[in-house]
Amino acid sequence: MCAKSVEIPSIHRDFIRVDLSNYEQRRGEIIKTLMEAATEHGFFYVVNHGICIQDIRAMFQTSHDFFALPDQIKSKYTIDISRNAGWEKQTQVRPSTGVADLKESMQMGYHGIEDKWPTEQDSPGFRQKCEQFMQQCNHVSLQLLECLAIGLGFPEDYFTRYHDITQSDILNTLRLLHYHDITGQVFDNNYWRAGAHTDFDTLTLLFQRPGENGLEVCPGREVSTAFGQGNYWSAVTPLEGDIVCNIGDMIMRWSDDRLKSNFHRVRAPGLKDYQGARYSIAYFNQANKSAVIQGRSVYIEPIIAGDFLKQAMERNYNALQKLKAKEQMDMAQENTLGSPAT
Repeated sequence: MCAKSVEIPSIHRDFIRVDLSNYEQRRGEIIKTLMEAATEHGFFYVVNHGICIQDIRAMFQTSHDFFALPDQIKSKYTIDISRNAGWEKQTQVRPSTGVADLKESMQMGYHGIEDKWPTEQDSPGFRQKCEQFMQQCNHVSLQLLECLAIGLGFPEDYFTRYHDITQSDILNTLRLLHYHDITGQVFDNNYWRAGAHTDFDTLTLLFQRPGENGLEVCPGREVSTAFGQGNYWSAVTPLEGDIVCNIGDMIMRWSDDRLKSNFHRVRAPGLKDYQGARYSIAYFNQANKSAVIQGRSVYIEPIIAGDFLKQAMERNYNALQKLKAKEQMDMAQENTLGSPAT
């Protein structure tokens, strides 16, 4: 049996804590707290969720062991963008920075990725441990999605029936992340371990290790069709065992902007900060590809979840192309201004 979380020191009360203990008996109280967190901040901590700290530590060890493999082994499972599964290293470029994130990641789904699971020979026990952890994350996710549905005035299964992991078109993803050791290195202001972004999904569950913080949130996004960032960033500092949860763009639209999907980033630490390796684990809940996303008052035009994600990726791609075009134009102007007179 998992032990409950300990009393939280005041320094860690920066985000609302959603306590899932005695879920059936306390559901009304949980819904009230969750809706406050999801509508005001979009980020919150989930505690007493039933996933033991020992299981979380074991999953981090599995992640560590995989990323410790030589790149030539990991590259046998190179990411397939169309299936959102596999390994990548410093290939994810955010429109907010224009440079690749300083990390590598491994992504797994529920169906149709047999060739992307590392073999037992390459990574013993990897698949079994990941699949077990995915089931645990899914259980917590369904409780939260059920509460969000009720809080928004929908039937309790309104979201959960569209996040059915038994269906072949489920898009839920477990992502293991490894931010490389940068001890002694100095980067300019354009470099981030993960550039500012919002999540495309409905709900993200994030696990961090003690002493490996760096995640920051920018509050204030009011509508899901706006992508401007504010200037105030708040650090996320969970205790070990806490799940950091955040609302994604998909459910922000679904809720007619009541639930907030805010920008977040992972800063590159300076010389006075901990610059060692950082590991995190994310479980992304995304509606089944065939699910219909439709608001009741603002976004009444229905859109298929698969199309929603495609548009989000195209928007990122177009933003990157504009950024590259601007950089090329700026370079051309600098070259022109710097040319000697003839």
